Amino acid sequence: MNNRLVEFKKVVLGYGKKIVLKDVNLTVTRGDFLGIAGPNGSGKTTILRALLKTIKPKSGTLTFREDIRKGKMAIGYVPQREFLDELYPLTVMEVVMMGRYAGIGLLKKPKKEDYSTVHYALACVNMEGNVYTAFRDLSGGQKQRVLIARALAGKPVMLILDEPTDGLDIKGEHEIMELIRDLHMNQHLTVLMVSHHLNVMANYVDRLAIIDQETMYVGKLHCILTEDNLEKIYAMKVKILEVDGQRAILHLEHRNNNG
Repeated sequence: MNNRLVEFKKVVLGYGKKIVLKDVNLTVTRGDFLGIAGPNGSGKTTILRALLKTIKPKSGTLTFREDIRKGKMAIGYVPQREFLDELYPLTVMEVVMMGRYAGIGLLKKPKKEDYSTVHYALACVNMEGNVYTAFRDLSGGQKQRVLIARALAGKPVMLILDEPTDGLDIKGEHEIMELIRDLHMNQHLTVLMVSHHLNVMANYVDRLAIIDQETMYVGKLHCILTEDNLEKIYAMKVKILEVDGQRAILHLEHRNNNG
């Protein structure tokens, strides 16, 4: 597969008899920075589950490169923060060490190499000063950094993030996205992120996939992120502006589908 890490060919995804997505053609190559967007309920999470191998295609072929197919920690996954249980007083160190469990084994103790890897992962996200802080006492942005560090602790080939800026203010969004871009560029990580924040992704990802009902459109950012495409998919009049090199998507009005 050369530099291809994951490839979907005419993949149909769904649950039971329900079809969520059909004829998905998507390739993730080494060095990609790919964003996946779409209206709520469009199937973004379903794509993630297929990538994380928690669901299988109903038809078509989903191929993983050998080191991803066999490697227990080849994909680093950063879930949405709202789905995490914060009742347990785990420290930052303990949360990030979870990223090593697939290699350590649940009943075995971490080794010196594991602690070294965890400290390095925390340094990569600028959280090395919070090793013994309780995870639940952190701010939203700090928690997101720790979850990214947990994913990095597995030394992944690809980093997958689910709504990484959800619940953050403008400053927090910017800081997390700058961190992700830094990891992509300086750590040479392949990044795939799902987000409904198009304004955020519009200024960071290289390629964009937008889901429209059961269909996915994939391409270079400037080809997919057009006013015509967004108006068709979201049924809303929009305007894309560029100011000082930054894109902004304005929602002008809901489109009247009845003419």
